[in-house]
Amino acid sequence: MKISSRLLQILLKITPGALAAALVVAAGSKAVAVDKPVTNTIPFLDKTALNRITSVSQLSDVQPTDWAFQALQNLVERYGCIAGYPDGSFRGNRAMTRYEFAAGLNACLETITQLIGSADTSRLATREDLAVLQRLMEEFSSELATLRGRVDSLEARTAELEANQFSTTTKLNGEIIFAVADSFGKDTNTATIIGQRTRLNFDTSFTGEDLLRTRLQIVGLDAFSANSHPAPEGDLRFAAGAYSTGSNDVAIDALLYSFPIGKKTRVVIEANAGAVDDFANTVNPYIDGDGASGALSNFATRNSIYYLINNAGIGVRHEFSERLEVSLGYLATNAFDPKPGNGFFNGAFGALAQVTFKPSARFTLGLTYLNSYNNDMLTGSNRANLRTVLANQADLDLPTSSNSYGLQASWQVSKRFIIGGWVGYTNTQVLSTLGGQIDRGDMDIWNGALTLTFPNLGKQGNVAAIIVGVEPMVRNSSVSAAVPGLPDVFGADKNTSVHVEAFYEYKLTDNIAITPGIIWLTAPDHNKNNEDIVIGVVRTTFSF
Repeated sequence: MKISSRLLQILLKITPGALAAALVVAAGSKAVAVDKPVTNTIPFLDKTALNRITSVSQLSDVQPTDWAFQALQNLVERYGCIAGYPDGSFRGNRAMTRYEFAAGLNACLETITQLIGSADTSRLATREDLAVLQRLMEEFSSELATLRGRVDSLEARTAELEANQFSTTTKLNGEIIFAVADSFGKDTNTATIIGQRTRLNFDTSFTGEDLLRTRLQIVGLDAFSANSHPAPEGDLRFAAGAYSTGSNDVAIDALLYSFPIGKKTRVVIEANAGAVDDFANTVNPYIDGDGASGALSNFATRNSIYYLINNAGIGVRHEFSERLEVSLGYLATNAFDPKPGNGFFNGAFGALAQVTFKPSARFTLGLTYLNSYNNDMLTGSNRANLRTVLANQADLDLPTSSNSYGLQASWQVSKRFIIGGWVGYTNTQVLSTLGGQIDRGDMDIWNGALTLTFPNLGKQGNVAAIIVGVEPMVRNSSVSAAVPGLPDVFGADKNTSVHVEAFYEYKLTDNIAITPGIIWLTAPDHNKNNEDIVIGVVRTTFSF
């Protein structure tokens, strides 16, 4: 809303201090700042620091065409409460602080006091001026009413938001995955499936540097190994766990609290569904997206030995420098169960130590050691997951202990090409004969992969990748069945199965990505008697 020069003249006569100065600011200035005072930069009269002027023409950066020229001229020539900077400028477009406004207001009030006390009344408002002001107010009454209504509406909406906001420190974010998949092979008997995985994260921060995450999750997609595939090779990362079916039930998934200690150490306390990527670098950029992005399968997402640690416990990540960091973690699988043989210390667990080197910004190397008890990797052959298969097929609880070693590497050859991969070795010892049903021994389990990644292929944000590897397989085993009738999962794997996976993640928008992909498994379950399996997948991820 513009204010005419005549109206400004009248207002300057009525209240040349507070009202006029406030209207000049409200009518055209960009902002009234509330910063700390700026020393010796008050654009109003400061007799100790600035140069008092007697004519607006003395201000070098004020022109007759400026919208506030008339107001400045009145303030200078009628009341003498405007001063310029020592260089002769007024700097009218600069934001003013509250301190500056108070100083200028005080200068004008001093002038008003002097005028009221003098015998000269020619410079005060006349009856005619008041009549003009009354007419202008009536003329702009509709605009003033509209403006008043808008202000009232904004105040009401602000009050409603403040009263109904969920939390000043909690943010909601999430992702929804829609997937269409099918597998093809002579020995498979699967139909085309459509499923989903939904995650809602409630992220809370109390200090701005910590994070309390509460995640609700729904999984409505079965694992292929729960139906027709002979082993958990090729199981999708966003589906139910190996040998399991999706329940479509709402459950609390990840529940963790992460906080810093100093500038280089971060601690993560996991209460449920904890995983290694919460506190350690899996050295697999663009591919390890935990199912929502990147690789489609469990195997291609990260080194399989990382799956030997999960659920509740604590993780620590310390950066010695930009090039060296150490991660330590201990997670118990059944920490919530008070029965004997379970709990935080007596049940299944995984303990990890990892050193990550970054000799350069483009090269990362990770060395990992992992000790676990009563945990399987749930990728690869049935023999590599002996404990889980015996529990599912024969209702046998076979105690095992494993020591695993991993080497992960990633080299960014260029901005659009990354070569990486890993190798993992696990030695698993059987700790019981189950009453003479099994001959104790140990197993040597290997897995490895080569990854080729193409970031920003075709469009910024897109990712293409090819993963070729061998899912966990038993190369040597001294474990055997002592009685007939047990599942045929003892001894070494007969052959070598190759996992080939390719995907292209296309970003439709910042919040929607479509990822078509294919997985080819030769000799599934590391047995050439099983026909090859080809899995086709189209994953759509919505994130918000």
